[in-house]
Amino acid sequence: MSDTSVHTTDADLEDGSKRDFIFLATGATAAAGAAAVGWPLVAQMGKAADTLAAGSIEIDLSKIGEGQQLKMLWRGKPVFVRHRTAAEIAEANAVELSVLKDPEVDTDRLIAGPSGAVNQKYLVMVGVCTHFGCVPVGEAGDFDGWYCPCHGSHYDTSGRIRKGPAPKNMVIPPYSFISENVIKVG
Repeated sequence: MSDTSVHTTDADLEDGSKRDFIFLATGATAAAGAAAVGWPLVAQMGKAADTLAAGSIEIDLSKIGEGQQLKMLWRGKPVFVRHRTAAEIAEANAVELSVLKDPEVDTDRLIAGPSGAVNQKYLVMVGVCTHFGCVPVGEAGDFDGWYCPCHGSHYDTSGRIRKGPAPKNMVIPPYSFISENVIKVG
């Protein structure tokens, strides 16, 4: 009878280890190739550099005279910064909350300065009507605040909706005082 048992030789073991190395090298190369193709696809989903740069803006309040308004772009939206007169502040404070669609006290719409006190002369708002997103016209309307010509919403000197189809007050963006005369929006 002949011997049917299988004998492994050193040559057979060497061929097996070469085969394992080739499989590992091929797998590693395929993984690196997939990563090289996939990385640009994932990276393009991030925010663009111009969007990141527009993420916050600094505004020098000393450049805005009393009774004037500055319009800036922040994240693609207009931001109104109004240096209100004493009469505009008094008018905003005199409004009864019961007549407002979206009741909000004027001082609740303002941010405290570096000293911790709220300075009512500077009002910062996103200059977009809360009805359909039009840009309201300043110092206009029935309440001497802002008027949206698209559908007739009237806002008072605090940016609160007083008349028209808009459901909410104009939005106050997140901002903080860097110094007494400089704010950072965003």
